[in-house]
Amino acid sequence: MTAAVTGLGIVAPTGVGADEHWRATLAGELAVRPIEAFDASRYGTTLAGQITGFRVADHVPDRLAVQTDRWTWLALAAARLALADAAYDPSAHDPYATSVILGSGSGGNEFGQREIQALWSRGSRAVGAYQSIAWFYAASTGQVSIRHGTKGPSGVLVSDAAGGVDSLGWADRTIRRGTGAVLAGGTEAPLSPYALACQVTGGRMSAAADPRAAYKPFDTAANGHVPGEGGAVLVVEDADAAAERSAPAIYGVVAGHAATHDAHHYREAAPDGRQYARAIGQALDRAGVRPDEVDLVFADGAGTPGDDAAEAAALRAVFGPRGVPVTAPQGLVGRLCAGGSALNAATALLAMRAGVAPPVGNLDDPDPAYGLDLVREPRELRIGTVLVAARGHGGFNSALVLRRSGRTGGP
Repeated sequence: MTAAVTGLGIVAPTGVGADEHWRATLAGELAVRPIEAFDASRYGTTLAGQITGFRVADHVPDRLAVQTDRWTWLALAAARLALADAAYDPSAHDPYATSVILGSGSGGNEFGQREIQALWSRGSRAVGAYQSIAWFYAASTGQVSIRHGTKGPSGVLVSDAAGGVDSLGWADRTIRRGTGAVLAGGTEAPLSPYALACQVTGGRMSAAADPRAAYKPFDTAANGHVPGEGGAVLVVEDADAAAERSAPAIYGVVAGHAATHDAHHYREAAPDGRQYARAIGQALDRAGVRPDEVDLVFADGAGTPGDDAAEAAALRAVFGPRGVPVTAPQGLVGRLCAGGSALNAATALLAMRAGVAPPVGNLDDPDPAYGLDLVREPRELRIGTVLVAARGHGGFNSALVLRRSGRTGGP
């Protein structure tokens, strides 16, 4: 069985919906700005990628909204957009024919902080019953499944920023085991005081006050990243079933996935990138793809000199110096944790459809020491095979190979 992507649901700082996101990404519109939800001046990092124009009531019923955190609202919205894009109605299929497998890195921070503050200030009776589920890292998977009545094998991948890629790898595995369709990807909303405090302790955040000087993957001025909210949910189907129901489009197929772990340090990525390169190599092997057949790489682009150097070394080890065009558009939106790699996968499929490689976000002065062919401007390119690579805090490495299908298209 072949796993085909038939629907994209994007909720990101660059836009709500695939068209808006793609337009802003190609235009290089920087969506990082000062944090608006609270005073972040004491946290060292004061900037973030934030979604504008998102009305909860447009996507989530009021009764469900009060039970859930913002990150789940974004997942519910992205899933709804993806299903509409794919013209796939789970209720028209056996409930066990559809699964939900999402990546998650931070859970329901805003909801949890509100309830904990109520506990501290007013006592246990002030804490609502929904606190027991709204913060939980699997809450979005559960709520999406409940809302759409799906009962297929479901789960959550917790591998920090690699989670979105890993969820698509597991979607492929689930399809191959006989499930007809999977909602995969991930969203995040880590912009509460508690969540920002947790992220700052990692030591990789930018202290820049100017968005143009902040998150700059592969730039000589790289100084760390800024957080962001949002992500993407994708409909992944058995290709034969998608064709049988005349799905509007097949954006591409999941050809191979692999994941490794550095086993180096619980807080730091290995400086040599060896296990990262191994994940990329294994994904290519499983896809039956040679390195010289890859047309474009969506890199992790951590935005710190050490992490970017390790990633560049891994990419050179697999592809050779300047062996493949490399992009990292997430410089426009910040690090979205698991939502970021899911968004990169969706963007890669849009690039494949359009035949255009989007540029590295917020890149002004590429570091020549990395030896990479970094995409500086939108580049027309025949894109038949894309590698989406991601790393998670604590040593997670993941790689996903997406290939063009015989049928392409979309909204």
